[in-house]
Amino acid sequence: MKNSHILIADSGSSKTAWCLLSVESKKMMQTKGISPYFMTKEQINDALEKELFPLLPIETTKISEVYFYGTGLADPQNIHLLKKVLEGTFINSEAYVTHDMMGAARALCGHEKGIACILGTGSNSCYYNGSKIIKNNPGLGYVLGDEGSAAILGKKVIQYYLYQTFDEELKLSFEKEFQTTKEEILFNVYKKPYPNRYLASFSYFLYEHRGHYMIENILEDALNDFFFYHVCKYAGSWEYPIHFTGGVAWAYKDIILELCNTYGMTPGNIIKEPIEGLVSFHKAEMNNS
Repeated sequence: MKNSHILIADSGSSKTAWCLLSVESKKMMQTKGISPYFMTKEQINDALEKELFPLLPIETTKISEVYFYGTGLADPQNIHLLKKVLEGTFINSEAYVTHDMMGAARALCGHEKGIACILGTGSNSCYYNGSKIIKNNPGLGYVLGDEGSAAILGKKVIQYYLYQTFDEELKLSFEKEFQTTKEEILFNVYKKPYPNRYLASFSYFLYEHRGHYMIENILEDALNDFFFYHVCKYAGSWEYPIHFTGGVAWAYKDIILELCNTYGMTPGNIIKEPIEGLVSFHKAEMNNS
């Protein structure tokens, strides 16, 4: 295993974090998001060749395994398509392709039992038994679900502004920062692609105005909804640690820790991106093989 290299990918719709890992070294890289849900086989091939290959310090033939965790991979057809592309590109490797929830579970829990939660542009959670996902609450997307996500937080910011709920201070701050109109907002939400990303772009307003009582109320209510509708549905939530990853989780660690305390749950790891934990997980696997 000393000279063996594996490639790990954690991919969202907007970016993919990569790590080329061996027993002795690691190299972190980043490309645009790769998802068979949105991209054709040709587009994925093109992204790999133009963005990833120039970053690799070794020939692709020296990579023995590729572990790809990503969005749009709950569908077996998408898994098959991506596996075929990866094994056709890295010709001496075997590709293991699965969804981002498994990536989060391995990154957060390792080989231990726990509740793994994703709070990023969207949200998701599962009960993980140390090797498999045993239960995963249904993801309903940003229209019906995604409680606690950046998309929902951003939607709340827009609602508070358009409904004129913000006080004068926040109203003026919103207008200065975004310089947009009701018509432009509605057009972006209802007519343009990726409205969830557009909504999520407004969530940063909350972070920039922490301490204001309206902002704190929005954050606490949204994150409490995630606990109430998702975390509390797992029987193991009061027995095993509750772990989190994603930009929202990282930004609002303090509220998450308070909610764990309120619900009588044990907080676990809180990391910004799953790739950090995935590198540790696969490094341990390499050392034990």
